[in-house]
Amino acid sequence: MKQFAKEEGRGLSLFALTWPIFIEILLFMMVQFADIFMLSFISDEAVAAVGVANDLMVVTFILFNFVAVGTGVVVAQYLGANKKAEASKIAANALVVNLVFGLMVSLVLVTFRQELLGLFNLDPDVKGYANRYLLIVGVTLFTQALLFTLAAIIRSNGFTRDAMYVSLGMNVVNVTGNYLFIFGALGVPQLGVTGVAISTAASRILGMITLFILLYRRLEVRIEWQDYLTLNKGYLKKILQVGAPAAGEHMVYQVQQLVFTFFISMLGTAALATKVYTFNLMMFILLFGVSVGQGMQILIGRLVGAGGMDEAYRRAFKGLKVSILITVSMAVLFAVFRESLIGIYTDDPHIISLGATLLLICLILEPGRTFNLVLISALRATGDARFPFKMAIVSMWGISVPLAYVLGIHFGLGLIGVWIAYTVDEWFRGLIMLGRWKSRKWESKVLVDQHGEQTVV
Repeated sequence: MKQFAKEEGRGLSLFALTWPIFIEILLFMMVQFADIFMLSFISDEAVAAVGVANDLMVVTFILFNFVAVGTGVVVAQYLGANKKAEASKIAANALVVNLVFGLMVSLVLVTFRQELLGLFNLDPDVKGYANRYLLIVGVTLFTQALLFTLAAIIRSNGFTRDAMYVSLGMNVVNVTGNYLFIFGALGVPQLGVTGVAISTAASRILGMITLFILLYRRLEVRIEWQDYLTLNKGYLKKILQVGAPAAGEHMVYQVQQLVFTFFISMLGTAALATKVYTFNLMMFILLFGVSVGQGMQILIGRLVGAGGMDEAYRRAFKGLKVSILITVSMAVLFAVFRESLIGIYTDDPHIISLGATLLLICLILEPGRTFNLVLISALRATGDARFPFKMAIVSMWGISVPLAYVLGIHFGLGLIGVWIAYTVDEWFRGLIMLGRWKSRKWESKVLVDQHGEQTVV
């Protein structure tokens, strides 16, 4: 704990870790907002197409993120135990694994994009837009695998501001490119959805290169070339012990999202566009919960690595209270201005009315989601990643998906029924996670103790 106390004195506190993450995610959300806003000038079909394509891409992001999440937790615990040389070797192993994995996923997505889009009941125009988008972005998708891993390593070392600055640069490239290609500014050809895909791919490539440079400038123990060529099964096992269940949990969620998208596609293009617009706004409501969850994961990983179990227990509740308060405040604000916010994207009265109703439901939905974001991150940071995964299967597929079909399709409530299913799932899992944290069973899941003795989950 002495080592951790020194580091905290230099700024390794929850606030110091969280605010750059908050800005980084805010910038990412602003880019999403700008993308959808600019695409809405083309058509609702273009918006729906990119929304469906991104739903498919998010599944691949989860596959990439399982190595990144596991790496972030394991590196944080080893740094907490003051084992910096081993932390650098773990980072090198993770980068190699995710590069190979990223190349494989990129190949599969590009090769089978038509078949994947065929799973949805899309209008021909929507499918055409989505196909072009997936082709361009899919070719460079492997760069996202490295981006996730590099950012996780740099954040776990306490340099969350570096990741924020790189995100800022990527967003500037992305938004500028979108503006030029969508509106044909400065003589640039108007490429629409194709231009948006080009901008996205270019920003990821530049971001990946920049993070690699920062990695070598920031790590106290430099990664050597032989570290990339020597894979340690023990390190990879620890990464997978955290990353695989975390990825499984996210995969369950995203497959649930794909099923919901399939349900919504049965309701027509207007319903798909409403879902995209509303989700885009909802991201701003849960922003602080996401930020605290990521900051909490770094902080608690360091604390349990240093043996500070009691302090880790208290810090999680402190972060949760602040997150809930801010989430509720944001949900109320969005509910008050709900029609004006949806109206930013479209002038279709049906979409505005339905989207406004969904934002009202978020008054109940979002606090439950914050419980999950913060407490699941805390559990994962200790090495207790399997429990949230198991509960995700039970809640999402045992409760949420059947409920969405019954309410949304069978009883004809449409998107409102789907949103009610979201709400029930988030609150059920959130309360279960609260009970898990209070039980303190996670103390037996730590991957390395303060004496440096490695433990096995």
